[in-house]
Amino acid sequence: MASLNFDTFLNVIDGNLVGSETTRHGINPATLEALPPVPVSTPGDVDAAVAAARRAAPGWADTPLAERQQAVLKFADALADNADSFIKMLVVEQGKPLAVAKVEVDHTLAVLRGVAKLPFPEQVVDDTPGRRIVTRYVPIGVSVGIVPWNFPVNLASFKIAPALVAGNPIIIKPSPFTPYCGLKLAELGRDIFPPGVLQALSGDDNLGPWLTAHPGVDKVSFTGSTATGMKVMESCSKTLKRVTLELGGNDPAIVCADVDIPTVAAKVAGLALFNSGQVCIAIKRVYVHSDIYQEFIAEVARNVEALKLGNGLEENVSLGPVQNALQFDRLKGLVSSLKEEKVKVLTGDLDALSNDKGYFVNPVVIENPPDNSRIVTDEPFGPVFPVLKWETEEDVIRRANDTDMGLGASVWTRDTAQADRLAKKLQAGTVWINTHLELRPDAAFGGHKWSGVGSELGTEGLKSYCNVQTIFYTKDI
Repeated sequence: MASLNFDTFLNVIDGNLVGSETTRHGINPATLEALPPVPVSTPGDVDAAVAAARRAAPGWADTPLAERQQAVLKFADALADNADSFIKMLVVEQGKPLAVAKVEVDHTLAVLRGVAKLPFPEQVVDDTPGRRIVTRYVPIGVSVGIVPWNFPVNLASFKIAPALVAGNPIIIKPSPFTPYCGLKLAELGRDIFPPGVLQALSGDDNLGPWLTAHPGVDKVSFTGSTATGMKVMESCSKTLKRVTLELGGNDPAIVCADVDIPTVAAKVAGLALFNSGQVCIAIKRVYVHSDIYQEFIAEVARNVEALKLGNGLEENVSLGPVQNALQFDRLKGLVSSLKEEKVKVLTGDLDALSNDKGYFVNPVVIENPPDNSRIVTDEPFGPVFPVLKWETEEDVIRRANDTDMGLGASVWTRDTAQADRLAKKLQAGTVWINTHLELRPDAAFGGHKWSGVGSELGTEGLKSYCNVQTIFYTKDI
């Protein structure tokens, strides 16, 4: 396949590149410079994309599973051929360092290839001489994937891969803050999938509600904030659309007294600040056993202070800017609250939050704040996190679970029995032991409580794009 042009960005509707009368543009968060124009889709564009998807749906559903899987694998190969361009565009539109952008694209390839290879058999419930009962999974229909701004490529693949493998056409709606890579993903698919199977629409804040309310859409998968997820669910409920919601998190990490302190402190700090903390499953609260607390926080501070903040295109940058002005202002509001609370700062400076140009936020670690502090109760979604002290297992589990969120959590210990005991008491969709942030295409990922509805990835993720059909065969009549 020929290389993509990363100078012009258009909607993909029914296999065609389509512009719009009105355009808008994203902002490079490191420089505040305007990026190229992108379409502002209209209700007519939404109607056209949904109509194209509905025309494509029967043929794609009838395409044998093996052929759909091969098409997704071919799509992954095409992305690999254009990986360098996607990586550079990610840095420019999202702000993350080159190394983090490469991790994102590499994981996207793993998701596309992994989901395309998942076993997806019918289930034989009963098979006797007189009867056979089979449960099968049939495509839902036209799907919409609403993608956030923190991982514009990877989180798009969480929706594209299972939708297409399961036999559904999908319309991708990238975030207005990061529309560029999402549009190019759909453009990449034009030579691989039939028209209408993989489409993308760019737009303003009206586009999401138009898509979720559209009567021709059968399924919506949304990744974003809990507040917006509630609005998506409300809109979808009016026409009983199927929904998958991957929402916010406030992930705790419980560090036990037996860990290797320098090793674990370095890992925990890095996992809390990966992508400048703009990860739904980043470590948001660190609970450290009192026996090692002072030594551990000293190591955390040393690691955080060694990180380099800057433009992601520069060498040796560990942390880029936060992605947009809205999130930057939210973090400023959080920092203002923390100053009023008079919390103790372990490292960083609440009075020197940002650089002069760009949405740069210097990392800040808060030492043992009270449990009702905003840095404990709220998801910061930025490079600010607390390190708290714990004494007993009962106490730390209660505090770790004392949140409306339940996306992820981790336990850090050499004691496998303690790890298992703590992990099974944590109210979270994914619990890691001696790691965090790891996701696999063959393992389901979803939230408890207000962190989501349903699952992505794994066979469960495939099934979320299907209706269940059970067939009873009576052999003797």
